This record gives sequence, structure tokens and C-alpha cells, in this order.
Amino acid sequence: MNPSHNYGDTRLHEPQDTMPEAFDVIVVGAGHAGCEAALAAARLGREVLVLTLPGTRIAHMACNCSIGGPAKGHLVREIDALGGSMGRAVDETVTHIRYVGTSKGHAIRTLRAQVDKDEYSEAMARILTLAERLTVRTAEAAAPLTGADGEVLGVRLSDGSEIRCTALVLTTGTYLNGLLHCGDEQTPGGCFDAPAVASLSRALADLGLQLGRFKTGTTPRVDRDSIDWSEVTRIDSEETEPFSYLNGRLNRPAPALPCWQTRTNRATHDVIVRNLHRSALYGGRIEGIGPRYCPSIEDKVVRFAERDSHPIFLELEYRDHPSVYVQGMSTSMPADVQIEMLRTIPGLRDVRMLRPGYAVEYDMVFPDQLRPSLEVRTLPGLFLAGQINGTSGYEEAAAQGLVAGINAARRCRGLPAVIFDRKESYIGVLIDDLVTRGLEEPYRMLTARAERRLSLRHDNADRRLTPLAVDIGMAEPERARRLERKLQAIDRERTRLSRIVFYQRDLPEAWRRTDPAAPEGIRAIDLLRRPDVRYEWIRERNPPPEDIDSDVGEALAIDARYEGYVARQDQRTARLFAHANTPIPSEIDYGAIYGISRASADRLTRLRPLDVAQASRIPGVTPADVQMLMIHLRRATAARHPESEP
Repeated sequence: MNPSHNYGDTRLHEPQDTMPEAFDVIVVGAGHAGCEAALAAARLGREVLVLTLPGTRIAHMACNCSIGGPAKGHLVREIDALGGSMGRAVDETVTHIRYVGTSKGHAIRTLRAQVDKDEYSEAMARILTLAERLTVRTAEAAAPLTGADGEVLGVRLSDGSEIRCTALVLTTGTYLNGLLHCGDEQTPGGCFDAPAVASLSRALADLGLQLGRFKTGTTPRVDRDSIDWSEVTRIDSEETEPFSYLNGRLNRPAPALPCWQTRTNRATHDVIVRNLHRSALYGGRIEGIGPRYCPSIEDKVVRFAERDSHPIFLELEYRDHPSVYVQGMSTSMPADVQIEMLRTIPGLRDVRMLRPGYAVEYDMVFPDQLRPSLEVRTLPGLFLAGQINGTSGYEEAAAQGLVAGINAARRCRGLPAVIFDRKESYIGVLIDDLVTRGLEEPYRMLTARAERRLSLRHDNADRRLTPLAVDIGMAEPERARRLERKLQAIDRERTRLSRIVFYQRDLPEAWRRTDPAAPEGIRAIDLLRRPDVRYEWIRERNPPPEDIDSDVGEALAIDARYEGYVARQDQRTARLFAHANTPIPSEIDYGAIYGISRASADRLTRLRPLDVAQASRIPGVTPADVQMLMIHLRRATAARHPESEP
């Protein structure tokens, strides 16, 4: 795979001055996990060194140009609520943004943004450079230094030199023994045009860690000027709130850019099937396990052979370069097959390919060897975050980096680790899944993984997590002030709306027909529970005595609307844990259970758990699927013993 374009230089070229003999925290890798880890530790007062490979970019977006989406957008909001930097960098460099999951309610609704890749990398590099107590150097880490009891003492570099530290955070991404596949062609590398690292994998194995081999991939890039825009559907950016709670509104640095949608067809699938033997994945050249929830186009065509087409999105990677990311076409096919596939798709009949897609295999560490703090159980002071833990996605990596950085800094001060509860955050769900359930394939955050997803919303991440950020020292004063003002405004407005009463004559006729108010009237706060009532309607008729931010009214409306659902959700969750020992019949047909995902049905069928507790611990079986299993078992019991039902 030969480079065809220089997409902008966002590398750090700093002189190799004499470094201190020791740092409090050393972070290996400056990707999304590494940036958040280093910044968190520095904000908590530790002296931090970041080691990044020569020639690599800070916070490089090696795959798509998007951040957010269902569950992933929730993670970005939580990172921001805790004082992280990803949300602010997105707001600063966004090119396209819109709400997703809107049809499923506010519990699922979140933001998905596209950014200029170079601008995003530059923004994060600038944040690192300006941070106090944080040093960035280009060097390759070869091995952790450990004492007789396994405690981390520092890191050895590839040139043989050593740097001491109290805590070491490894955020190595896909660079550990990374191998790129494009058809028959294999190139060592962590990503396109970047090196691989071999010695660190060997060192981790020598320290007794169990390593695995995973796979991910990326899509071809095509020339914007070779696309027939008349054959694709344009999707415009929306006016939305920002990702960061520190930004009152989203001030785009430049005009928004659209993206476009098209689809594969039978001709595309015929090209793929005819050339499957040339795919690195299906040709047997890839040993690593790939992500179930982000399959290659070859995988889609094979696994879903009954489908005539799959959606494809065309996303601009940069403002001033014609590179277009072909979302939905991750592949390890040879370059000549990739261009043949592309030219069967509407809008891409005469397309020019700037760079082929490829798959990348890399070493990872099975995360059930970690504590919930992300510290290795057998190697005190060593923390792992990001794809080294078997996850996929920028957002999952950044969330883990933040947690690892916080806990590495606290270890330096002899403070207890901060543990995130899965009932309180998606970050807690992510880490609990990794360290207690383990995994068999690259992990992707899904809303279905959270038992209390109705409570873990995009809109309330600040109310859930910023108080913790204040307590541990991660929240800057302005963030704390903003939250305090918001909470006070919500309380005042909730009290005011509890005193306002609407009578039948005050309501639109359509509302009176579907849900007539009682003769004595209905309180405004109760009226907000109706899905068709907006806070703005009440405010127009009963203005508050002071100007209220739009997020205050939205928070009141969402809280009111979800109150009953949240109570029922918590009851279901309690019942689930109370009935964890319910036996599962050996003859059960998991594929016939209503509402259960195909992935979970496959795993349950293969492993045949004896009871619900065992089923819930199977990697990849989501809490939502366990709930559907419980409902199925209860109904089956009721059908056999109707007298037991009330």
C-alpha cells in the first residue's frame, strides 16, 4: 500500500531535550485514549510524560472522520462531564453534525459529528502542548520496568534508555505487532503509513499477561471530484447543541458540510462473491477476530446473503482535500477488486480511488486481567486503556483513557481508585463488561448493554458525573459553576411549574380529546409528561420571572416524561437480579425468543448456560437480551402452570 497523498502534518516535532529522570505518570501512545489519560493525570497535579512513536499524529483518526452515534455519543458527553477533552475538540473542528436515534426517544437520542481529521488532530495536539505539567516526546517504549513484586518502576525505551515513573499507562491502539492486509499484500504497521511495535508485546507476555489477536479495518477513500452527486442522496447537517457542556451553543469554525447516501446492489455483491478467495479475511491470511458490530463488506454479503443491498455513506474527511470516506465498505479485498466494487454503486460509476481500504491485525490484552480501575491485577502501577483492552472505536478508547489517567494520578498520591458504577454511567457499563465478563471479539458500546439506559441519557451526563469531577478535582471552576446554576434553575422552575394549573379551557382541543384534564385542572409539571407537550408551550403562556436556558426546560420535560418509565426500568432490573438463579431448560430455542438479538441467540445456543446468571455473564449477551430471556421463561412457566400466575 503506497501513500498517495499528504493529508496534513499534525505530528509533534519537539527537540529531544534532556528529560527528567522520573515522572509521576508515563503514558505510552498519543491516540484518543492516550490524550485523555495524559490530560487527566496532568489536571490532577501529576508530572506526566507522553511517549508517541516517531512520525505518528496526535489523536489521529485512522478510520472514519466521525465521533458519536448511539451509545458512543453518550460516552463523549460523559467524558466531557468528567472534564475530558474529546467533546471540546469535536465542537472546535466539526464539519457535519446531527441527532441520531431520535425515533427511539431521549434515552437513545444523541449526537453524531463529522470533523476535519487534520483540524481535530491539531486541536488535541494544541491542548496537550498547552497543558501544564505535561511533556510530549517521540520515542518507542520497549518494555515496562518492574520490581521483584511486579510493581511498575518505569519504562525501557527501544534505545535501551530507561525512564522511571510511579504509574505507567499503555494506550497502544493497533500498533502492537500491527499487520495491514490488502488482498495478498501484507505490510507491518499500526495503521496506514505508520509503524508497528513488536518488542512491547513480547514484554507483556513475558510479564505473564494473556494476549490475543484481534482485527479491525477501514474503507477505501475516493476522490470527491469523481463522484456523480446526482445519483446520491444529500444529507445536510443540522442545528444542534454542542457536545461539550462548556459551550453554550455550537459555533462552527466554518460552514457545515453535507454527507451523502447511496447503496450497494446485486452487482456489487456479485463482485465480492466472485473474489472472496482474494479477500485477506476469507482467504485465510487473517487470524485475528474481527468486530461483529462493524463487519467488513465481505462479511455483510456472506452473513446476510438474503439482502439485496447495504447502505453506504459518503463523508468528507477534510475541508480542503477531496478525500471521501466510503462509510460501510470496510474491506481487505485487493485494490483492483475494491475499485471494481465501488464502480457498481450509484454515484461511484466513474470514481477514482485515492487509497484502498485494508484490515489491520494487532495484539491485545484480555481485559479480565484488569481491575475496574483499569490497573493490571498482577502488575501494580500498570494501567491499560483503549484498543489494547480489546475495544473498538475512538469514544471507547477516550473513555478508558480518562479513567486510567484519573486512577494513575490517584495511585501516585496514595488515594483510592475511582470506580465507575454501571448503574450510573455508560463508562461504568463499558469497564464492567470488560473486566468482569471479558470478551471474545472487539467490544463496541451499545445502548442495549446498559440495564438503566433510560437513566443514562445524553442530556443528563453533567448532572450524573460532574459532581464526581468536582469531588476528585477534574472539573474546572467554570464547569462547576455552570452545573450549579443549572441545578438551581431546574429546581426553581420545577417548583414553579408544580404551582401552575391548566384547566380544560386552557388546552388545545386535540389534547382535550385524547387526554382531558380533570375538572380541578392539571399541574404544568404533570402536563409535561405528555409526549406532545413542549416546555416552550408552557413558557409562552406562563413566562418564568427570569430568563432560562433552553437546556433547563429540556431537562425538566425529559425528567417528567421519563419518571414513570425509569421507575419501571428499575423494578425490572431488580427482578432480573432477584431471579438470576432461574434455571434455563436445556431444550430452549433461543432463536425463537421474541426480541432477542441474533448475536446473543447464537452465543446462548452455542454455550447453553444453565441459569440466567450464567447467561448474563456470557460476553456479548446484553442486559436487554437477558431481560427478554427472563420474560420468555416467565411466560413459559405460566403456560405450564397457569395457577401460579396472579
